[in-house]
Amino acid sequence: MTLAIIELDRQEHRIVAAMRCVDATTRVAVDVPLQVDVANARIQRNRSGLYVIVAADALANFADSFNEQPATALGSVTLTATIRDISGRYLPRVASLSLPRDPSPANAGLDSSLFKPIEIEMHPASAAPLGANWSVLRVSVSAATGGDADGDLLGGALLRVLNGSTVLARGMTDWRGEALVPVPGVPVTTWSDDPHAVVVTEITAQLEVVFDPATGTRTSAADGRAGRAPAVLPLVDPSVLESNNATLPHATQSVQLAAGRSQTISFPLALP
Repeated sequence: MTLAIIELDRQEHRIVAAMRCVDATTRVAVDVPLQVDVANARIQRNRSGLYVIVAADALANFADSFNEQPATALGSVTLTATIRDISGRYLPRVASLSLPRDPSPANAGLDSSLFKPIEIEMHPASAAPLGANWSVLRVSVSAATGGDADGDLLGGALLRVLNGSTVLARGMTDWRGEALVPVPGVPVTTWSDDPHAVVVTEITAQLEVVFDPATGTRTSAADGRAGRAPAVLPLVDPSVLESNNATLPHATQSVQLAAGRSQTISFPLALP
């Protein structure tokens, strides 16, 4: 018996890219649904928790091309994604997406590959849950005044905890200028560099603050105490702040980290 198969309908889609949102502290994928918007693009969240760009106006010529990717230079188109967590566990942010991605299966292991999701770090809000034995920094960032007056609260500032050139943790300030920076993995005891001490229970690190006056927010201390949020909440790309830290207002101060220790730090930052 011969079986005849008749094709009645066909639906084919080219995937432009996929995004995976991860917890900036644990590097674990964020399992709660987020609000992800890309201007002039269509996003779908799949069962694996990836946010897939299935269509974009800037790459409209990709929609009907399957055998070969159109001759558009890799990374020549930049789209901006806006990510918000309506549960409030993570701070909102933007992320720049360089498209199109590399479609070659031979390069599937590269960060620029179409077959590899773009990882986007989500930074915890000040009320986010904490892990056992984490070293926790609660930082308040404000504009330095040089006097007794309270400086403006700086929202959208990037914080990094550094041990030499190694980044141990990152965090962001909300509109109140407050940031939660958990540092996991600090050992309970470690070997000491001091010849008079065999082991120590804390390590020295550097806390760095980077702020862009063009994208961050400034809220008066009085409005902060009264809970009056600015009309526009901070919405920045922390990766851009990190890459431009040498040209932006920034400062560092020494901190002592210990497992299970929580400390509050006031960080005034001089602005131009």
